[in-house]
Amino acid sequence: MKKKDISVRPEVFQAMQNIDIIALEQFEPSYLRPVLPCLVRTALCASVDKSQKWSTARKEVLKILAGIEDVNGIVALLSIDFHALEQDVKKEQQLRSKVGSSHTDSVLISQIQNGLALEFERSDPARKIRLLLSELLFILSQVRENKTDFSQKQWELFDCEVYLEEVSDVLCIAYSELPSLLPISDVAEALMYVPNGAWLLCRLVANSPDSFKEVCQSLVSRGEKQDEETISGRKRMDLIHTLCDMNPCEALFVRSICVQNCTMPALTVALTLNTFNQSKRTDSTDQSESSSESANDIVAFVSGLLLGNNIEVKNWFSQFIKCGQRRGREPSSSMLHTLRQCLIQQLISILPASGENIDEGHVIKAGSFIRLFCALKGMATLKFTDEEMKLLLRLVTSQPPINQSGARFVSLGLCMLIACPYIIGSQEQERQVAEWIRWLIASENLFQKKADKSSSFGEMLFLIAIHFHGNHMHAISELVCSTLGMKTHVKANALARIRQIFTQDIFTEQVITSHAVTVPVTEGLNGNMAGYLPIHCIYQLLKSRAFSKYKVPIKDWIYSQISHCSYPLHPLLPSLLEVYVNSILVKSAKTDHTNQPIESREIAELFTEKPVFQKCCAGEVNLSPHLCMLYYILLYQDTLDSQRKTLLMSGRNVESYPDSLMSTLPINYLIQQSQKRQDLYGGLFSSLLKLLVSQFPHLCIIEDWLEETMTPSMTTGDLTSATKPRCTIDNFRTALALLPDCATEMLIVLGRMLSLPVEELLPFTDEIVNCLPIILSPQVPRKVTDLVNRIWFKIHSLTPRSLRLATVNALRPQRKNAFKFSLYTETDVTVDPLIVLRCDERVFRCAPLLEIVLRILSAYTLACRVYMENHIQSNPVLDGNNQTDQDRQELKGALLAAQESAVIQILLEYCMENENEKQDRDGMLNNLQEVRSVMCSYIHQTFISDPNLAKLVHFQGYPNELLPVTVLGIPSMHICLDYIPEMLSQPQMDKQIFAIKLTSHLCCQYALPKSLSIAKLCINVMFAMIGVLDAKKRVEFFSETLPYLVKICQAFPPLCEDVTSLLIQIGRVCLSHLTASSNVPETDPTIDSCCRVEESEGEPPHKRLKLHHELSATYHKLYSVIQTTFKSIVTKSVATKDVY
Repeated sequence: MKKKDISVRPEVFQAMQNIDIIALEQFEPSYLRPVLPCLVRTALCASVDKSQKWSTARKEVLKILAGIEDVNGIVALLSIDFHALEQDVKKEQQLRSKVGSSHTDSVLISQIQNGLALEFERSDPARKIRLLLSELLFILSQVRENKTDFSQKQWELFDCEVYLEEVSDVLCIAYSELPSLLPISDVAEALMYVPNGAWLLCRLVANSPDSFKEVCQSLVSRGEKQDEETISGRKRMDLIHTLCDMNPCEALFVRSICVQNCTMPALTVALTLNTFNQSKRTDSTDQSESSSESANDIVAFVSGLLLGNNIEVKNWFSQFIKCGQRRGREPSSSMLHTLRQCLIQQLISILPASGENIDEGHVIKAGSFIRLFCALKGMATLKFTDEEMKLLLRLVTSQPPINQSGARFVSLGLCMLIACPYIIGSQEQERQVAEWIRWLIASENLFQKKADKSSSFGEMLFLIAIHFHGNHMHAISELVCSTLGMKTHVKANALARIRQIFTQDIFTEQVITSHAVTVPVTEGLNGNMAGYLPIHCIYQLLKSRAFSKYKVPIKDWIYSQISHCSYPLHPLLPSLLEVYVNSILVKSAKTDHTNQPIESREIAELFTEKPVFQKCCAGEVNLSPHLCMLYYILLYQDTLDSQRKTLLMSGRNVESYPDSLMSTLPINYLIQQSQKRQDLYGGLFSSLLKLLVSQFPHLCIIEDWLEETMTPSMTTGDLTSATKPRCTIDNFRTALALLPDCATEMLIVLGRMLSLPVEELLPFTDEIVNCLPIILSPQVPRKVTDLVNRIWFKIHSLTPRSLRLATVNALRPQRKNAFKFSLYTETDVTVDPLIVLRCDERVFRCAPLLEIVLRILSAYTLACRVYMENHIQSNPVLDGNNQTDQDRQELKGALLAAQESAVIQILLEYCMENENEKQDRDGMLNNLQEVRSVMCSYIHQTFISDPNLAKLVHFQGYPNELLPVTVLGIPSMHICLDYIPEMLSQPQMDKQIFAIKLTSHLCCQYALPKSLSIAKLCINVMFAMIGVLDAKKRVEFFSETLPYLVKICQAFPPLCEDVTSLLIQIGRVCLSHLTASSNVPETDPTIDSCCRVEESEGEPPHKRLKLHHELSATYHKLYSVIQTTFKSIVTKSVATKDVY
């Protein structure tokens, strides 16, 4: 028999929780009966708080208890020996933890003669508490072992209403005195399986109100995923529901725990509906407002569960709805049915009367209902009832007020007609929907005037019609999902009725296309604009080639929209330009007609009318039109290159934009800005960079990008614009005229220029370029040259292409005669990058200007590669030609390799000392050493980018005196170790000699295991050459290579033995040749004694050699080389202080 009256009243629990003695005094004794155990302990037990205030409060509690008779029984419970009881309880727990223990086995109580209830009635307080604890510990043991069959047992002690009051007192006192042995979370779990467990648990929690959250959290965390599907789940839901009735303030907290743990969804809904009902009863004076707010809370909560970012919560609540629908029996008893009835009532309350508009205060709530029911249908597969479908169609086809909220409501309504097409069930309803859409078309202008333009739904109507005509169901699904803010499945076979309304009754494809170009462009189009705009319709029509099909010109609209865009960049603009370019160059299967490209004149006008380098007082300069136009040009050129052969085969002559136009565009500056302000031009930088690398790699040099990121863009000086002295072109010219006699004025002017922002340096470009030949004079101070170098690179970061070409023309060698050559053009230098090195020779002894020249050379080398590739693409191999694409690629590669190797050979030649430098050697700190470092750094970067070029250069060879320079100055020279075996196998003796010399230097610089193996290979090759070469070539070969063995032995001392053997063998060969050509006896010590390495100068030989051939003289020379080599090896490789 269950206890029917409420266990603990909410106001009593609230007073206990707040320790409100004054409130407790106001309650009747019957209301205080559940909390008497706590009050008795508070009044009689010693308190930690010894303050006067608490002492007074305890006296007040004693007054409350004075007239209540049941207090005596509770006092008797407090007088037992709890220490002995605690020991017995621990023994009982150990007994219950053993497997196989029966219900009758107990330490706390002896054998029970009568029934448990009768025994409880006849026992003293000590035995009562033992009886209850024995029963409770048995239940706890069964719960821990997950045995659920015991829940069907008849619990006499808990089922009898007569003993419940006393049982609750005993339970509360036992928990209060033995809290460590009876965890309240476990006790709550056990009480769930006994009769009147909720009633007892409420009393237990009321006597220790601080445990409320702990109990609820434990019960919820152990709950089922779907609590209505099992008996234990429903018991647990009733238990927690009773606790929340006792403490309604914490109902929402319990609900949040359910959501957090993804358990007990029915309880979650029940608590939400209870909160709604309580608020409705509480605020009956203002029922409309409170009910609306409560309804909005219900809608918002359920929508948050289904539309939130937590996928686990979505799946959990969706499964609850699916399970609720599957429970066909007793649908009215399920919480899902109750929730649907509540939503229907609230939906009816906001529906307008027939012929009236939706109330302005209900529009947002109506939109929330649409999103909620779409989520229930799309994500939880809820099947609408006939009543729900009629109400929803009536809501969707209502006429909202003409404002921004109304436009949003219309967009949601259109999406619901597509996401839930089954709400249109009859022809009358189809007519109703068609009339509503016609009303929308007629009211579109009013919405645009009175509401924000970005909130117009007209573009969305056209988009839906466009997609229906193109049968783009996936695009319609994306449109619906993005508008509703959820993922929902749109079934194509269910859209027959709504599709007919759009495509046949209201919109046709030609009407849409003709109307689209008349729609004004969006002024200030940017990424902050929400909703659907004209650009969405144009994009879809371009994508479906509707403009080409009906020959409707769209170029002017595209150009106008580009001109009127702003930042932050609208995310659809790049995609619009992509489909526009494809509609120009890629022919469609639907039509042969193509759109017209934007003219060069219009592009130039855009950059002229809206200067890039302009000062904007309001903030950021709007570069969106320039970046979009640049993206269009690069994309157009890239698509044209990929489609070139197809276009030529089809007979179409499509021209690219001229280089004269491209050279005027500030490409580098625009790329920098798109990189720096990716928050304004997001998504465009990566696409621009990809196109730029393929078409203008000379604008993507790594050094340029590093300098741009590492150099501060702000002015370096601390002076304000008012006190800072101005720097003009006239000042610069005056200072330049004083050079080289007086450089002070020039240093001041250059310092001021360097402090200017980079945009303000553009007017000085011509002056900086013209001064370059002047500062080549040795009398000009180095500081001036360094400052000019820094300013040049600063300007180079903005307009690199024009500055490079002007610099190449300015540094041409000065002719003494009056004859003047024409200036180089961009194409001239691109085709032949060696023009850059045909400059004034003084550049190669001026490191700051050499850096400039090498940067220009690097750029034009990359540009030449692109030019060659574009030339091949522009002139494809057609049928009938003997040449193949592979042959042309090989010829291109050979030409580029020849050019780049020539560049390196020229630079290496300038690394050599001239006659004056050989005579005037003033240590390592000189111009030659500095320019060698600059040129070696350039060669190093070239070798890294193309290792095959290093192989080609070393197969070509260069002067031996440069080997120390290259090996020490070029860090990547170690890759030559891979090519030396191939060089040694060449038939040309000069390549073999160069390989051995190169190996000796590499061994000293890179003493690696690989170098050791290469050195051994060289020695083996020299051994082989003794017998392979003829007499004359043998002398030449070994005279050149033997001295370099000293470096090898110095790097690798273990090779000294092999080298010594080689020298002895070559010495014997020399001796045999000399003996054969002279009459010297074999005992001649000068020749026979290999141990003598030195002979006094001027000492007459023992016997003079009779030389009859010139060959004998060369062998004498070789013999001398052998002796010198051996002496050096002994000195440097063995007799050193650095002995291992």
